Amino acid sequence: MARVGQVKLSAGERLSDRIAIGVLTRAFPPGLVDEVIAETGRVEQRSRLLPARVVVYFVLAMCLFFGQGYEEVARLLGEGIGDGRRSWRVPTTAAIGRARRRLGVEPLRLLFARVCRPLAVPETAGAWYRGRRLVAVDGTTLDLADTEANDAFFGRPGTGRGTGAFPQARVVGLAECGTHAMFGAEVGPLSMGEQTLSRRLFVQLEAGMLLLADRGFYGFELWQHARATGADLLWRVRKSANLPVVRILSDGSYLSAVHAERDRRTRRNPVTVRVVEYTLARTGDSTVYRLITTLLDPTEAPAAELAALYAQRWEIETTLDEIKTHQRGPKLVLRSKYPWGVEQEIYGFLLVHHAIRQLMHEAALHEDLDPDRLSFTRSLRVVRRQVPAQAALSPPADSPGH
Repeated sequence: MARVGQVKLSAGERLSDRIAIGVLTRAFPPGLVDEVIAETGRVEQRSRLLPARVVVYFVLAMCLFFGQGYEEVARLLGEGIGDGRRSWRVPTTAAIGRARRRLGVEPLRLLFARVCRPLAVPETAGAWYRGRRLVAVDGTTLDLADTEANDAFFGRPGTGRGTGAFPQARVVGLAECGTHAMFGAEVGPLSMGEQTLSRRLFVQLEAGMLLLADRGFYGFELWQHARATGADLLWRVRKSANLPVVRILSDGSYLSAVHAERDRRTRRNPVTVRVVEYTLARTGDSTVYRLITTLLDPTEAPAAELAALYAQRWEIETTLDEIKTHQRGPKLVLRSKYPWGVEQEIYGFLLVHHAIRQLMHEAALHEDLDPDRLSFTRSLRVVRRQVPAQAALSPPADSPGH
């Protein structure tokens, strides 16, 4: 079902035509895959039925057709591998598991770093605020296979009755609000908080971006770390935050100062921020929302605009839902039994999501639409129908037949 604000395009419209491409090889060309394999030292020393390049595409296909068994995913890929003169022998589940272990996570992580970038161009509707690229940070958790290895490395959530049924991995991502393209991600155990993981992500920020974040992310050190990248910030803070009024501005916002923990009593080394406070009057919600921003000039960024703009932070919530609910499937557990496989699988999901969102962005530009007007669920179904026939993998030179 499409989200509120989306429309499903009919079968005859251009989205299907634009997206009906071998998404895996189009987004991740074989030459690039070979490069990351070589750079991560995963090139085989002998010929195999499952060479590293094919295993990379297998992991991606596994994350596109989540819920299918290993051998069924291999059959789907085999439809693209066969060349009409010979067939590709479908590997066993055990052989695929060994091939995934040989590959490891590094090629998928490097492929993500090479390919996954913000997609919006100046013509992209809904991606900009006064020339700044809107991006957001947020985190989520994923249920993992209930194994001793996953439990020991990732941990389980606490519950009122003890611990949760499954180990969980924590994932924190950076996404472009207008296109839902994830361009930064960090994976860690539950014991590693969102602030810790997000600090690693902020190397992806740069001048010309405006980063939105929920109140769980604010901390002086993290704020300063993000601010040092040159990006502008618009973060919600908790109502308990101490934000003294230094100067009231013309639009009702005010300048304040934040301090490092060691300087709070003495008020030394203040960092100036602008505070925007508002309530959602139309909904009857009496909650006071408090935002702080690096945009200090109300003529450059009026308070009313910033209050409305903060709602764009929900786009990363939708992005995470697309991955967890639609790609993976609701309440499904990742299949990997070991931490290396969990991380490999998560990067596979992120890569496939980016490939689909890239095609959706191109389709939206072609039709002069806001990308939010296209249905991710429908696009995912179209890609799943098209990939088996258009995977365009080259079979190994000595692939055995039946």
